[in-house]
Amino acid sequence: MADYIIETQDITREFDGFKAVDGLSLQIKKGEVFGFLGPNGAGKTTSINMMVGLLKPTSGQVIIDGQDMEKFDKAAIGVCPQEIVLWDNLTCQECFKLMGDMYEVPKDVLKQRIGKLLEDLFLTDKANVLVRNLSGGMKRRLNLALAVVHQPEIVLLDEPSEGLDPQSRRVLWEYIISLRDDEGKTVILTTHLMDEADRLSDRVAIIDHGKLLKLDTPENLKKEIGGGDIVEITLTDALMNGKVIGKLEEMENVLSVLEVEGIINLRALNAVGKLPKIMDGIEEVGARMADLSVRQNTLEDVFIDLTGTRLRE
Repeated sequence: MADYIIETQDITREFDGFKAVDGLSLQIKKGEVFGFLGPNGAGKTTSINMMVGLLKPTSGQVIIDGQDMEKFDKAAIGVCPQEIVLWDNLTCQECFKLMGDMYEVPKDVLKQRIGKLLEDLFLTDKANVLVRNLSGGMKRRLNLALAVVHQPEIVLLDEPSEGLDPQSRRVLWEYIISLRDDEGKTVILTTHLMDEADRLSDRVAIIDHGKLLKLDTPENLKKEIGGGDIVEITLTDALMNGKVIGKLEEMENVLSVLEVEGIINLRALNAVGKLPKIMDGIEEVGARMADLSVRQNTLEDVFIDLTGTRLRE
């Protein structure tokens, strides 16, 4: 058996001359959670749609489990789209039965599967409730459950946490991890949420403007830009940013200082211990501080390091 379940070979997708995906080549391992991280419009959804046969590449090839995409059994893939696709006038139970019939799941197997999915996604008491009466978080959890009711080998989740409250997000995250750990599924996840990509993904592909920028484990990606903490400084007058950056660059053990969308982004060793000197430096050039925060490296800092900008919503 191949180590990789999906391989893309220089795939490109054009829409009226615009390259939404530009020469994407990568490999996804069996049984991993593979994250696509990037801003909206980066080409994430187009990429995964090509990987699972929903879109044909303009050029290049997709190989799934050693076969060309065209020959692969599409029923082995479960797709949970970003847009919620449900039947408002059916109950949760009826939605499951309809989807199970579509995939020709045996009735005894389907009954057991429905019970487990309702339990795992905290929907048991909503089994006979009409979809239109569910909360937004419940609908999104049901949307995911319907994508896996037929026990697919590959599960594709497009921005699964979009618009969820923290409690629903935690339920969803725990279930995604269980798909990998308990059921051995390969999960492909697209997101623009830093903590989601960091916590769930075994490996992350950072993509922007249709191109693959980096691919590695979250930990290795964060290590790649070096140690230190991040200090973010907002001045009352952004026109003073240049002077402040020049002053801060003179400090010892400051690894980098740059302006990102009007905010000064400083990475330094022992950043907390340097805060008094940082504030003194700001005052020395005649600037005033409106806000200051300190945090650890995140995947967004990797993105900033690669592009010089934050992730766009």
